[in-house]
Amino acid sequence: MSLLKEIHHGRRHTPPRLLVYGTEGIGKSTLAAAAPKPIFIPTEDGLDQIECASFPLAMRLADVDAALRTLIQEKHDFGTVVIDSADWLERLVWDALCEQYGVGSIEKVDGGYAKGYVHALTHWRRLLGDLNTLRNQRGMCVILLAHARVEKFEDPEASAYDRYSPRLHKHVMALLTEWADAVLFATRKIITKTEEGGFGRERTIAAGLGKDGGERVLRTVGSPACVAKNRYGLPAELPLSWPALMQALAASLPADATQANPISASGTVPARGTESKTTNTK
Repeated sequence: MSLLKEIHHGRRHTPPRLLVYGTEGIGKSTLAAAAPKPIFIPTEDGLDQIECASFPLAMRLADVDAALRTLIQEKHDFGTVVIDSADWLERLVWDALCEQYGVGSIEKVDGGYAKGYVHALTHWRRLLGDLNTLRNQRGMCVILLAHARVEKFEDPEASAYDRYSPRLHKHVMALLTEWADAVLFATRKIITKTEEGGFGRERTIAAGLGKDGGERVLRTVGSPACVAKNRYGLPAELPLSWPALMQALAASLPADATQANPISASGTVPARGTESKTTNTK
């Protein structure tokens, strides 16, 4: 058969692959728990206060592999798979490599010289392959959660500056941000004001934070402040809630696409659109 007969025309109607990162306690797991029929694969112990279904805490990389294979091979009605969190999963990948090579540090794997970080990408590609199988064959939304860090970004066109990014090694961060349909930064919207500080000096302080420390939002487009992107043409900022995110995804789609494939409780999001502008990753 000619490959020309297998060419796909038009947009593909597949669930989203999301990487959501932010500071501790911002509400990343709560956001994911509101997704359609979620099942968590926890790599860190932090789900006690959240009502959700989850596998036992993964202590080894093999535990994560087993959970993914279970979801791929066995019958279930889960609609979303959540890795909580990617940065703790990275530690399990490093532990597996250290055990394989009989060393005590990822820096010493295969003789050192950063070879361990390169070998880690092989494990990550296998994990992403399983997640893609769940998305494409089982129709599941995929969410990876991660903590945030502040890194110095060496901009070739400007002076270096600090920005938020997922707390992952740069090779893995580049792989995940390329793989994901949306990289979303969860943060608080803080308003500042300038006041007199004495001796003729001024100081800038946070204002209007409210009782919960400020409005919680999702940044969907990269900027000098954070790594972010999306392929759906989303607004640059959204409330930190699953309904708000799904509403924005639905609004970004053409009318004929939403009528043919409405975003419903299944979490299926038809059609990836044009990717929004993103910052460069290291």
